[in-house]
Amino acid sequence: QVQLVESGGGLVQAGGSLRLSCAASGRTFSTYTMYWYRQAPGKERELVARITSSGFTYYKEAVKGRFTISRDNAENTVSLQMNSLKPEDTAIYYCSGQSPADSSVRWGQGTQVTVSS
Repeated sequence: QVQLVESGGGLVQAGGSLRLSCAASGRTFSTYTMYWYRQAPGKERELVARITSSGFTYYKEAVKGRFTISRDNAENTVSLQMNSLKPEDTAIYYCSGQSPADSSVRWGQGTQVTVSS
């Protein structure tokens, strides 16, 4: 089973950049579809970006052109490069992975991203 640990959150001014990383344990990481979700205070958790095992990507409309999801299967990591950050990007960001074997979903503990105006 894959276990996930996020890092890279922090406080940044609007217009700045952050790079989130998610380190995965387990030998089957390369087969997982990986996701970045976020949850702002008082709001539901929402999907930000997705990358399949083949490298196909999806982005929430609000982050298109600003965020880039990528994965390194040799290093068992998935990253989210966030540029041109806005205050509305403030949230806890979660890494998630779905197994193709049984569709089970794993979650990391989350990392806080705060964008000041």
